[in-house]
Amino acid sequence: MNTVVKNWQIVAILGHEGELGRVLYGTVVHDSSCRFNAGDYVTTSSIEKFNSDGTLLQTKSGSTYQLLGGGCMSEIKFEDFEMLRAGLSPQEIKFVREYNISYFH
Repeated sequence: MNTVVKNWQIVAILGHEGELGRVLYGTVVHDSSCRFNAGDYVTTSSIEKFNSDGTLLQTKSGSTYQLLGGGCMSEIKFEDFEMLRAGLSPQEIKFVREYNISYFH
């Protein structure tokens, strides 16, 4: 199985005592497993390993993701992880927190 993503970010999840793990957040270009449609966002399970040139990664659940184009590193607090899973980017989460906007009712 292979999912191709663009506009990707490697997101460090931070707890009170440091980094808990890293996940991939990005926009789906193609998914051979038919789990996602093109244009969907995806937030993965924990990243387990990268290939040597950093264009493929594998997650704890065994899924493989191909990274297209440039990406970036970002971080969020563990308590904000549900917003990431719901589709907000790390930058949108920062905006929500910065302006104290209530996202969940």
